[in-house]
Amino acid sequence: MSKRSKREKQAPQQPVVSSRRRTWVFATGVAIVVALVFLPALRNGFVAWDDSRNFLENPHYRGLGVSNLAWMWSTFLLGHYVPLSWMTLGLDYELWGMDAAGYHATSVVIHAVNAALVFVLARRLFRLAIPSADLRATDWAAAFSALVFGLHPLRVESVVWITERRDVLSLFFYLTTILVWLRSVSVERYRARFYWLSVALFLCALLSKATSMTVPAVLLLLDVYPLARLRSSNWLQLKSAETRRVYFEIIPFALLSLGFIVLSIVALHPPAQLPLASKIAVSAFSICFYLLKTVWPTGLSPLYQMPQQINAFSGIYVVCYAVIAGLIAAALVLRKRWPGLVASFAGFALITLPMLGIVQNGPQIAADRYTYHSGPAIALTAGAALFFVLRVSDWVRFTIGGVVLAALTVATFGQTYVWHDSETLWTRVVEIEPTSGLGHSGLSSLLLKEDRVPEALQHAQRAVEVAPTLAEARNDLGIGLTRSGNVADGVAELQRALLLRPMYDEAENNLGVAEAQMGNVADALVHYRRAIELNPDYGDAHVNIGNLLVRERKIDEAIPHYVEALRIQPDNADAHFNWGVALAQQEKYRDAIYQFSAAVAIRPNFALAKQYIERAARLDSTKRAAPASLSR
Repeated sequence: MSKRSKREKQAPQQPVVSSRRRTWVFATGVAIVVALVFLPALRNGFVAWDDSRNFLENPHYRGLGVSNLAWMWSTFLLGHYVPLSWMTLGLDYELWGMDAAGYHATSVVIHAVNAALVFVLARRLFRLAIPSADLRATDWAAAFSALVFGLHPLRVESVVWITERRDVLSLFFYLTTILVWLRSVSVERYRARFYWLSVALFLCALLSKATSMTVPAVLLLLDVYPLARLRSSNWLQLKSAETRRVYFEIIPFALLSLGFIVLSIVALHPPAQLPLASKIAVSAFSICFYLLKTVWPTGLSPLYQMPQQINAFSGIYVVCYAVIAGLIAAALVLRKRWPGLVASFAGFALITLPMLGIVQNGPQIAADRYTYHSGPAIALTAGAALFFVLRVSDWVRFTIGGVVLAALTVATFGQTYVWHDSETLWTRVVEIEPTSGLGHSGLSSLLLKEDRVPEALQHAQRAVEVAPTLAEARNDLGIGLTRSGNVADGVAELQRALLLRPMYDEAENNLGVAEAQMGNVADALVHYRRAIELNPDYGDAHVNIGNLLVRERKIDEAIPHYVEALRIQPDNADAHFNWGVALAQQEKYRDAIYQFSAAVAIRPNFALAKQYIERAARLDSTKRAAPASLSR
């Protein structure tokens, strides 16, 4: 053999280097495009739906000190055990304070990285499933899949809702778990290291959000296709060393998953559950809803409220049963001809399973965020269909792909704006579903905070009409009536709210406000203290106690409550303002001016605080022996 022929046989190194470079180029390009499309999210703020309890009223996550970390690793706030997600949010606080733009930037970056990981995973799976495919086509198919996942408007809720940091972080670990596990399967050298690294990454995914529990099922699915380590001829033959090895590999993943299933059920304290027939109906509806919205993502909303009554045999659910039966039948028929398509839809179903209402938690029948982990499975189908199934020229493929991605981008821009602030969010909910009790209640609560009482009352009354057993609606109506001067009816509504939900801290606080308005100081204090007992991080209740104590001329007792309120909510303008009033009554005018100014800095249109700054300045400048009192 000539030297030249020997060199030719030793030449395959260059394609490997080139392949790695192409991977990096494509993955980086995907990440940049996705990040740019989600860049408008940086203009969004915190929203009045879980963000308030998680961040605005929660001092415990703010930082990475020992006490913060202890809280993060022990809390089940709002029914979730997500310590790693809390740690990223604590880091955000260290970097950005309470500037929402920084939190959004972190989530957008993680999502962009996830899209890049989807590209890497898609490329790997396409090469395993279609080894004869042109490498160029494989790269473009994987890139299209990653962009369909990353740019789809169904991703918006998980990415731009700061509360859902757990979604983007857990998917990062979910995808890296699968990629490293595939590496352990494909290489003999360092196999054990890659395998145990994948187990560790899976644990990180679970500690970010427990819905990652589906990883063991996905790994088994990959063992069937495209790895073919499990076949119909050997999957029950436990005497086979290869079959035993496959199942033994899954055991650590399965044990971790089982542990977090139990932990999740304990943490959720699930409410009263639907009957079995209703659960089946909800699950069938949800999976059809997600498939439909994936293909035609219009009419998306932050909340698809669960109907008050579910007839499992009504038309819409019967249609869903038929669709699912048809999909199962099609999968059985096509499993040999198009195994990749069947595997993608099986993966979608397996990953979505924990979110289908098997254990009902929350007011929704479905949610956009519930497609975040399963999104890559359908995106793989889109990439494969466009580049491996559709028999057209390249320019037609790229034209179709470009049009699809452009349409998704436009829809994502619009959906990102829906989450711009609390008013755009709840307005969208009511626009999509005019009979949403929670939507009207959310709007009412927001309008009450802005002192737009007549508008708030309209939404509160509508919420009570469509959802008479909704405690939030009764609470909002009670506040609106009280502020309108109808205190007796307002108190009655607040009491109804407490009958519906005895542990309702906000209703207790508002009852205290009503009692104080009627001059019942002792009763008001009882309700305020009960609210704090139910929720120790209730800043507004501390402000209200401080205000009552100031009225009783107990200034020294009042000020610690304002301090505590500001520890909980550093941007509580009312706490600063009322602290200023208390200081002014002690004739500490300069200190009062500082507090009034802080209130104006937080709420620039705070007219009363601006007036009090001027009055306190005049009183301080005159230095009279007996200055006029400054009162609210």
